[in-house]
Amino acid sequence: MLPRIEVDHGSNVSIGDGTFVNYGAVFLDGAPVTIGSDCQIATNVQLITATHPIDPGPRRELWEYCLPVTLGDNVWLGAGAIVCPGVSIGSDSVIGAGSVVAKDGPAGVVAVGSPARVLREIGPRDRVEPPSSSGRALSARRRRGRRPRAAPAGSG
Repeated sequence: MLPRIEVDHGSNVSIGDGTFVNYGAVFLDGAPVTIGSDCQIATNVQLITATHPIDPGPRRELWEYCLPVTLGDNVWLGAGAIVCPGVSIGSDSVIGAGSVVAKDGPAGVVAVGSPARVLREIGPRDRVEPPSSSGRALSARRRRGRRPRAAPAGSG
């Protein structure tokens, strides 16, 4: 995790192995925030569990309640994405930058927008073969919490 990460309590946040959390993340964890393994959380992502009644009376009295947020394994949240209270996102999904996720999302999809809507399933056309050097750089970033540097031209 890269600083600065903001949490409400901290004790209700669970982060799986190999997950990368970039700068400026906010986890309001009045209820459990569960992040799977190998997720990528981009800069300024917000995972919010706190909410308020729609009914104006209790809201005027400052009632608040919390609902859990759950991310499956290998979820990528783009920069500035907001995940609302009570939402679960299935494994291997990608949420576009700036999206507001207000409802549960299935596994293996790309979802974008406000509110986020499934754009398409992730499939064979999305498969890529990363260069061998990028795997080493990614592993190094995860160990040290830093971004990989590009190799000089002709070095590899």
